[in-house]
Amino acid sequence: MNQSLHILGTPPNAWQVNAEIADITRPPLESKVITLPTETKLLRLDLAKAALLVIDMQNDFCHPDGWLASIGVDVSPARSPIAPLQNLLPLLRSQNVPILWVNWGNRPDLLNISAGIHHVYNPTGEGVGLGDPLPKNNAPVLMAGSWAAAVIDELSQKPEDICIDKYRMSGFWDTPLDSILKNLGKTTLFFAGVNIDQCVMATLQDANFLSYDCILLQDCSATTSPEYCLQATLYNVKQCFGFVTDSQTLQKSMRGMMNDEK
Repeated sequence: MNQSLHILGTPPNAWQVNAEIADITRPPLESKVITLPTETKLLRLDLAKAALLVIDMQNDFCHPDGWLASIGVDVSPARSPIAPLQNLLPLLRSQNVPILWVNWGNRPDLLNISAGIHHVYNPTGEGVGLGDPLPKNNAPVLMAGSWAAAVIDELSQKPEDICIDKYRMSGFWDTPLDSILKNLGKTTLFFAGVNIDQCVMATLQDANFLSYDCILLQDCSATTSPEYCLQATLYNVKQCFGFVTDSQTLQKSMRGMMNDEK
């Protein structure tokens, strides 16, 4: 007697099973191919295999009451990706491209944070460092579950989005990010967020080392570092680690595909 098959796992990395059968063929997702101009090459890519990583667009880095602002950094450059992302995210969601929010959110006990990482955020040992209360609202700096680690209000998350806490500049180090992307069948990654020369770049480099195809969305990324840091990052991404384009070009390519499907 035939029995219905039950899905185990996350499509497309899922099996279909019953008491007698384990179907491990993993049927592929329907392709959504677009042609995307970048600064170095014209890409053909499949949106069904793509995801967007939005890195550190959180209060501690982008809000005037957050940690960066509290130590005297002008956070206005870090807010420049907000408007482009507000335009891009609904279109990506409409095509079922996953949005992954990769935010710095430490364990409350900080047991996996070394002295060297502490030093980056509190070089004298006397300032406001990891886990310390912010001056304006007492939120603990870069602590998971706190206001400090939350995505800024202007970029509201949706239930279908995926949230990843990270503990280093790279979103791949000691996190489930790689496992989640592999289960989702994603091989092409768009990158956005702050700072482009630090956490965005470190995550993109690790993605390249893990054999993902990497596309940096320049207008959806920013930095509070000097201009030469931005230019060096763009150069190195194009030279070594992937491709550079912008959200308007991506949206135009996506709309072209959508019009062709009608």
